[in-house]
Amino acid sequence: MSTQLGAGWPVGHAGASTALTGLVGEPDDEAPKPAKATPPKPRRDVPVSARGWDGPGGGKVGYLDAPTMWRATTVQACGLWPFSAGSGAPMSGVPLGQHLFTGATVCGDPISWFTRAKYISNPSLFMLGMPGLGKSTLINRMAVGLAATGVVPLVLGDLKPDYADTVRALGGQVISIGRGVGGINVLDPGAMGLAAERIGGKAGQALAAETHGRVLNMVAALLTIVRGRPLDDHEQAVLSACLRHLRERTPNGRAPVLPDLLRVLEEGPDRVRAVTLDRGQETRYRDAVDPLHRSLLGILDGALGDTFGSTTSTRINLDAPAVCIDISRIGESDTQLTAAAMLAAWSDGLGTVAAAHALADAGMAPRRWFFTILDELWRPLRAASGIVDRIDALTRLNRSLGLGDAKITHTLKDAEALGTDADRAKARGFVERAGIVACAGLPAAEMTELGRVIGLSRREIELVSSWSSPPGWASSGSNEEPPGRGRFLIKVGGRPGIPIRVSITDTERRLHDTNLRWVQNGYAEQQAAERAAARKAVFEAEAELGNLATRPEYAQVSDEAGRRFQA
Repeated sequence: MSTQLGAGWPVGHAGASTALTGLVGEPDDEAPKPAKATPPKPRRDVPVSARGWDGPGGGKVGYLDAPTMWRATTVQACGLWPFSAGSGAPMSGVPLGQHLFTGATVCGDPISWFTRAKYISNPSLFMLGMPGLGKSTLINRMAVGLAATGVVPLVLGDLKPDYADTVRALGGQVISIGRGVGGINVLDPGAMGLAAERIGGKAGQALAAETHGRVLNMVAALLTIVRGRPLDDHEQAVLSACLRHLRERTPNGRAPVLPDLLRVLEEGPDRVRAVTLDRGQETRYRDAVDPLHRSLLGILDGALGDTFGSTTSTRINLDAPAVCIDISRIGESDTQLTAAAMLAAWSDGLGTVAAAHALADAGMAPRRWFFTILDELWRPLRAASGIVDRIDALTRLNRSLGLGDAKITHTLKDAEALGTDADRAKARGFVERAGIVACAGLPAAEMTELGRVIGLSRREIELVSSWSSPPGWASSGSNEEPPGRGRFLIKVGGRPGIPIRVSITDTERRLHDTNLRWVQNGYAEQQAAERAAARKAVFEAEAELGNLATRPEYAQVSDEAGRRFQA
């Protein structure tokens, strides 16, 4: 434990006293005005130091003695431990909110804490919390703040959508994916292929090889979703040979599609047959490729064909300040298409990042940093066995890539739903490798389990668990929020957690309303207004009839009608 003692303020500018001139009073009009003295100019031939120019008017700052430091144990300095006031909140990065106990402003994001503050060694964030407590709201604020510094937010698979309006407000690109809306050609090299052709040479060849691997992984991921299990090793070799043959045969300016891949399997060129070890026998070749052939037909003729069997509807723009791939048109029950669309969006987005950095390395484009948002991570994890391998391959980002990421899910139990122990261990690795872990309201049992992974104190577990507790039954209700909404615990390594409270602005509330379906739209308001006008008209008519009944002539007619009825 150490403490620092020291006092003193920097000496002000040498010419600061001139600011008091004229504050005492105005000179007499009849008195002669003194000639204005020309302030001496600093000598420009004297080298300027870090403290300013020497001489009159130079504004050189005086020296300040360094504070004295003592180091002692907690026994020797027991009066100073524990500290009466904690250390200051981090001020590097996007302003997130206020410290829950001190009220100090807390700033932070994965990229700023990695590049400038050096708090973390991996620019990534993993967010856990119960639904409706503001997880996506906090990430949305990070995206807006980072966009103001030139970082490009990439929302790779917006499921609700939570970020589309924000990306539009930032002047970014929103791409819709779904049946009848838009699709992604998984065989399209996209931005990476265009960058490889533009760069050329050995660097372009290396990027083209990386493009081949990314396309191979994406096709294998789609087949894994359809089958419900990973591909065999020889099937991946067959796919790789088919893709290489297809790339060489396809003319420039055109991207192959899945039906073209099927035709290569049917034709059986020598390169593909050599991988199957058919030894010149047609039956051996068909036995080797028929399962793969059937799975590809299952993609084209099944739930995924309309979305992934044709050309890409809209490519990602490398110059866009923000990008959102909106997959909210896909139904909640269509888990296969949702998982496939998310994986395709991630693959296309990360390929765009690689292309941007390759162009920057070649001096053909400015260097840009990216912030990827992977929301609702539990949905693709549960789609099929082996998907966690593909997600791990897509999201295990190298620090040299210039990319930060935020992965969002509800609890660690999302990983427990996976089929094998190996998949569960890999999913837990997402949390262990994250530079920042942010927790919203979670039950005590979940926080205890999380504490075994990242290290949480008993007080931190109790604090976050209290945010998931429901309010009392006596709550009046209309303007009250859940107790944990907008509260987060930010955990970095072995450091004490930082509890914060996030208060959103009116602009954020308008752009990022995750409960939009619970708000009446214009049609409902119009119908309500029409019903109110109809009720008002009926009320006025009844009131007018009531006034008519009180008139004398109306009463006389009524009495005469009554006598006739009795007769």
